[in-house]
Amino acid sequence: MKVAVCQLNARDDRTDNLRVARDSLSRAADLGAGLAVLPEYVDYLGPSAGTPKPEPVDGEFATFFAEAARDLGIWVHTGSFHEVGPDAGRTYNTSLIFDPAGELAAVYRKIHLYDVEIPGRVSYHESRTVAPGEQTVVVPVEALTLGLSICYDLRFPELYRRLAVAGATAVVVPAAFMMHTGRDHWEPLLRARAIENQCYVIAAAQIGDHDPGRTCYGRSMVVDPWGTVVAQAPDTVGVTVADVDLDRLVAIRAELPSLANRRLSVG
Repeated sequence: MKVAVCQLNARDDRTDNLRVARDSLSRAADLGAGLAVLPEYVDYLGPSAGTPKPEPVDGEFATFFAEAARDLGIWVHTGSFHEVGPDAGRTYNTSLIFDPAGELAAVYRKIHLYDVEIPGRVSYHESRTVAPGEQTVVVPVEALTLGLSICYDLRFPELYRRLAVAGATAVVVPAAFMMHTGRDHWEPLLRARAIENQCYVIAAAQIGDHDPGRTCYGRSMVVDPWGTVVAQAPDTVGVTVADVDLDRLVAIRAELPSLANRRLSVG
């Protein structure tokens, strides 16, 4: 199966962001992709005052991408958006997957939230405005079984092991990794998750400057189960495609059976 990672520079113009996302999906389909993955907060990445009103999973955001999947005849992973949350003060950071008929196939709410307090340097608490998801999600996509995650989840290997044990042969990582962490951690973490779990990692990222004063790293990529980067986006908005070879995955898991050799009774 050919997959595409769509690298975007979403800003504070939601209409334009969605236009670029739709064009990227069309480009992915033209390149032969059966699955296209968009980055985190694909529809808006700007000042908090302008954040779109949160929507349900069957709202305008979902309708837009359901129609795109149906029109193009491909699987569409929508990156993520602000879903209506459990209370008035918090949303969910939510991914949707649509099949080629435009039907909703899976919903995943980001589990791990970035809360940090370093006196005199940084104070940021994602959990003040975003509620954590509670469920891991895997979904069949043609011959693949996709495990779902979002951005900061990448730093928690236990999530990916649970996805692998649940049958994932590939995991998706829509992200908006910051430049100062992305340049040192993005690729090593993606490759580690692929090696540990002997699965493909499909990571679509935001790139470039976003108000107010943040810069995203980009470097969207596809990593194979050996940890080899088989495709990587250049430092610009665009679409990058790669083939997912399940025969290679089967061979790697047979020749280096680390998943099969786990000893859960120890420790």
